[in-house]
Amino acid sequence: MSASSTPAAAPASTVPPAPGHRSWREVLRVGGVFLRIGATAFGGPAAHIAIMRHELVERRRWVSEQHFLDLLGATNLIPGPNSSEMTMHIGYLRAGLAGLLAGGIAFVLPGMVITLILAWVYTRYGTTPAANWLLYGIKPVIIPLIVAALWSLGRRAVTGALTALVGILALALYFLGVNFVIVLVAGGLTVAAGRRIRQRGALLPFPLLGLGLPASAVGSGFSLLALAWTFFKIGALLYGSGYVLFAFMHAELVERHAWLTEQALIDAIAAGQMTPGPLSTTATFVGYLLAGVPGAIIATAAFYLPAFVIVALSNPLIPRIRSSRSVSSLLDGVNVAALGLMAAVTWELARAAFVDVYAILLGVLAALLLWRYRVSAATLVILGAAGGLLSALL
Repeated sequence: MSASSTPAAAPASTVPPAPGHRSWREVLRVGGVFLRIGATAFGGPAAHIAIMRHELVERRRWVSEQHFLDLLGATNLIPGPNSSEMTMHIGYLRAGLAGLLAGGIAFVLPGMVITLILAWVYTRYGTTPAANWLLYGIKPVIIPLIVAALWSLGRRAVTGALTALVGILALALYFLGVNFVIVLVAGGLTVAAGRRIRQRGALLPFPLLGLGLPASAVGSGFSLLALAWTFFKIGALLYGSGYVLFAFMHAELVERHAWLTEQALIDAIAAGQMTPGPLSTTATFVGYLLAGVPGAIIATAAFYLPAFVIVALSNPLIPRIRSSRSVSSLLDGVNVAALGLMAAVTWELARAAFVDVYAILLGVLAALLLWRYRVSAATLVILGAAGGLLSALL
C-alpha cells in the first residue's frame, strides 16, 4: 500500500477506541474475523500476535497501535493463553461481552475441530497424520509477520533510552533463563521508578496481585469432574506461552494422575503444533483420549473459562491504568519488556524455520509480498502451505 493511499495513523491516545455497535451484526462480524484468523494462525503466540496486529491494527484499524500494545502488556500480566486473551479483549472493545465471547470462541474453534479430528484418527489408527511439509512451508512465512509487528510496536513502545534498555535487558534475561513474569514486573517497576526519579518525586509503592488456587481436591481416579477441575486449574494458573502449558500437563496428567503415558502426551503436543490457532487446543486432544467427544469439550471449556472471566473483569480497567501517570509508566515498562521477550522467541522460531536455502527463499518471498504489496496474513499462510507441499512433491 503506497503512502498516498494509506490512512493516517491513529493518534497515540490514552483513551481506547469506543466499542462498536453492540448489535448481533457486529458480534457476527467479530466472530467471522477471528474465525478466519484462528483458521490460519500457525506458529505459536508470537506469530498469533503479529497476525492480529497486521489484520486488526493495520488493515481494519479496529484498535490503535498504542491500545493494542497496552492490551498485549495486560495479557502478559494475567494468567491464561495470551493470544486467545487478545482476541477476547479486542472482541470486547468491538461488541461488549457478546463480542468477547464471539472473539474468543471463534479463534479457538478451528484448531479445536481439527484437533478433534486428529484425536479420532489417533485413537483409531494409533498415530497422527504427518504434517511436516505443512509446518515446513508455513514457519518461514510467519517470521516476516512477527518482525514487522515487533518493528511497529517497538517504535511505539520505545520512547527513550530507559525503555530501550529495559527491552534489551528483557531479551537478554530470557536467554539467561529468568522467569518471564519476573522480567515483566521488573521491567514495569524499572520504567516507573526511572520516570519518578527523573521527575524528582518519591517512588510510589505498586501493589502486586497474586493469584493462587489450592491443590487439587480430586484423587487420582478419573471422572469428567476431575478432568474439568484439572484443566480449569491449569487455565487459571498458566503464565507464558502455550509451550508452558505442556509442562503443566505433564505434571498433572502424567506424573500426578497417571491418566496419560509420556508418548500419548507427546502425540497430543504434536497435534497442537500442527493445527492452526492456539497451542492450548492440545487440551481438546487430551480430553478426547480420556473421555471421547464429551471429554474434549469439557477439557477445552474448562481450560478457557478462567481467561474469559479474567478478561471481562480486567478490560475496563485498562483505560484507568492509562489515565494514571504512575501506573501508566508501569504499563509502559511491561509493554517494552514483553516486546523484548517476543524478540527472543522470534529468534528461536527463526532458527527452527530457516533450516535450508528453500526455507530462506520462502521467508524472503513472504517479506517482499508483505512489505511491498501488503498481502494479508491469511494469504501468506496459504502460500507457505503451498510452498511446503511443493517441497514434498519435489
